[in-house]
Amino acid sequence: MEWLDRAILARQRGDVDRTIALTKAAFAKERAAADLVANEWDFEPTRSVLHRSAAVLAIECSQLREAERLIGRALAGNPPADIADELRDLLIEEIYSQRQAIGA
Repeated sequence: MEWLDRAILARQRGDVDRTIALTKAAFAKERAAADLVANEWDFEPTRSVLHRSAAVLAIECSQLREAERLIGRALAGNPPADIADELRDLLIEEIYSQRQAIGA
């Protein structure tokens, strides 16, 4: 999360280009971590939490299809009920609403 912390600081300073670059870097790292545990079904809730974090960053980077994929992969495991609910909410409230807004 060091990259995300840097992105937040850049956003607070109003540095849009740096915010975008750092958020993309944070997403790449978080997605890589999620990929490492994607098939580790016994690693719950860590597995689903990593996927949720990566999905949130994918949304921040406007990579909606990647966010959908990460959420689907998280839900394909056995996440705790509260995390599963958060994943579904993220899918409905963020991804679907953004797609409707852009007409995709």
